[in-house]
Amino acid sequence: MKESVSADKVSNDNLLLKTLMQSVAEGDRQAFEQLYRLTSPRLFAVALRMLQRHAWAEEVLHDCYLTVWHRAASYNPTLSSPMTWLTHIVRNRAIDWMRGSDNQLLELEEGAEDALNEDYDQPLRRLQQDGEAKKLAECLGHLPSEQRQSLVLAYYQGLSHGEVSDHMQQPLGTIKSWIRRALDHLKSCVGL
Repeated sequence: MKESVSADKVSNDNLLLKTLMQSVAEGDRQAFEQLYRLTSPRLFAVALRMLQRHAWAEEVLHDCYLTVWHRAASYNPTLSSPMTWLTHIVRNRAIDWMRGSDNQLLELEEGAEDALNEDYDQPLRRLQQDGEAKKLAECLGHLPSEQRQSLVLAYYQGLSHGEVSDHMQQPLGTIKSWIRRALDHLKSCVGL
C-alpha cells in the first residue's frame, strides 16, 4: 500500500511540475516562483555534490534557473520528466563551471580518486532511502558493474565522459557505450 501511495505522489508531483513548466514557458512569474520553491532544494543538492563548494553551487543554481526561465518553452514532457530536465541543466552547468578557467577543478584533488572508488556505490544507498527513487535504485542494481560505475561517475560524481574514461582506464568510446546502454536499460526498467 505504501508503494501505491508513493507512486501516486510521484505522479501528482510530475503533473504539477509539468503544469508549472508550461506556465513558466508562457511567462508566468508566480509559476516560476513555485517551480523554484519545489525543485531548488534537490537541484542545489546536485550542484553542491558536484562542486563541493556552497557558493559555487549557489551560482550554478542561479544560472540554471535563468536558463529555465528563458528556455522553458523548449522542455518536452514526452522526452523526460521536469525534474530530469532540470537536473540535466544543473549537471551540465556544473560541469561547465568546473571546466572554467577561473575554477581550477580540472584535476581531481589528491585522494579524491580513492574516495570515488570507495564511494561509487553510496548513491545507490541514498536512492534506496528515497521512496520515489526505489525503483530506480533497483534498476541500477541490475546493471553490469562497469555500466553502473560509469553512470555513477558521470551523473552522481559529475565527471565528464573523458574524465570517466581516464578514471576507469577505458577507451572513451567504450565509456560512452556503457553509459548509453545503462541509460537505455534504466529508461525501459523504470518505464519511461
